[in-house]
Amino acid sequence: MENIVDIAKVLSDINRVKILGLLLRNRELCVCEFCDTLNLSQPLVSRHLKQIKASGMINSKQEGKWVVYSLSNTQNSLTKCFLSEIKKSTHDLPSLVSCTR
Repeated sequence: MENIVDIAKVLSDINRVKILGLLLRNRELCVCEFCDTLNLSQPLVSRHLKQIKASGMINSKQEGKWVVYSLSNTQNSLTKCFLSEIKKSTHDLPSLVSCTR
């Protein structure tokens, strides 16, 4: 039951939903790409990513000096349902502002 609450908390913030949408659309992104694309500060994006990662919805990996985030491959049926709904709205997200990784 705690996992359901964690997922609900993640989905209760529009910026976290946008972050998930960007990952659905672009597969892998670093913090600066979230910041620049969504026009959000790095500390705010990092807090959002930390909460999403704690829910088990995303993974991170180190690539040189960059931390790259992607969706977890181990989604439960509830998470898959929500991600499916978010995916329907990814066309509403701004175009990706890429950084040079």
